[in-house]
Amino acid sequence: MMLTSDWLQQLPLPKITAITPVAGGDINQAYQLITVEGPVFLLVQPHTSAQFYHHEVAGLQALGQAVNVPDVLATGEIEGDAYLVLEFLETGHGSQYDLGQAVARVHRVTAPRFGFDTDNLVGKLPKHNQWQSDWTTFYLQQRLDPLVRRAQEQHLWTPQRQAAYDQVRQRIITENHGRFIQPALLHGDLWSGNYLFTQDGTPTLIDPDVLYGDREFDLAMTTIFGGFTSDFYRGYQDSYPLTPGYADRLPHYQLYYLLAHLNLFGETYGDAVDNVLARG
Repeated sequence: MMLTSDWLQQLPLPKITAITPVAGGDINQAYQLITVEGPVFLLVQPHTSAQFYHHEVAGLQALGQAVNVPDVLATGEIEGDAYLVLEFLETGHGSQYDLGQAVARVHRVTAPRFGFDTDNLVGKLPKHNQWQSDWTTFYLQQRLDPLVRRAQEQHLWTPQRQAAYDQVRQRIITENHGRFIQPALLHGDLWSGNYLFTQDGTPTLIDPDVLYGDREFDLAMTTIFGGFTSDFYRGYQDSYPLTPGYADRLPHYQLYYLLAHLNLFGETYGDAVDNVLARG
């Protein structure tokens, strides 16, 4: 969509003097706005109610308890389009060790149960965050099982995959039985595109999909697409050591992200899913 001057004037911002489209992912339209008081970052979702950004705003507020995030400046709806205005952060270089420690601080924020107050119903893979007292129930019923059903609907699921998944599902139940799992605040989509360093080197998390869950679930995403060095994991471990068996459980959390990509991009990720399923 083209942002008209009439549309822009309805934003609760100082006078806008320039607008530049920027890369904002595959969900939002994103812009850098220059106002008389400085730059801001604008996300727009056309033909959508203001509720579209509620989960992201709630996530930024939750993460902000423990780590640097962009400030939420305004959110709402203009002419039937949802918008979110964030602080514009100039990027720089920073320490992976410090980033690991920052993520560990996030994971030390806890809740009594697993889930979150808001659902993430945007995008192609909606997620329900109904509170659960048991992590395994949450992970299987509100994360893995819905992706398997969607893969079946898209004819991406074979009897062989189902048989292997049934075994993995039971393995998850068995390995988590009797294991203490603290409901930890998670970023929820912790890949390299969702962190940055500010100009003074401060680690900053962006574009969250938060929930309270097993912290190992968050770390699994960091292992799939790269962008996190050994210093990141050293910083994390020095701040919040992982429990024995983490490496054995990791593939069962990688499975979620790989299933998501199977649903989004098809058999490009089929072999990766099959490799995890084959490990049992």
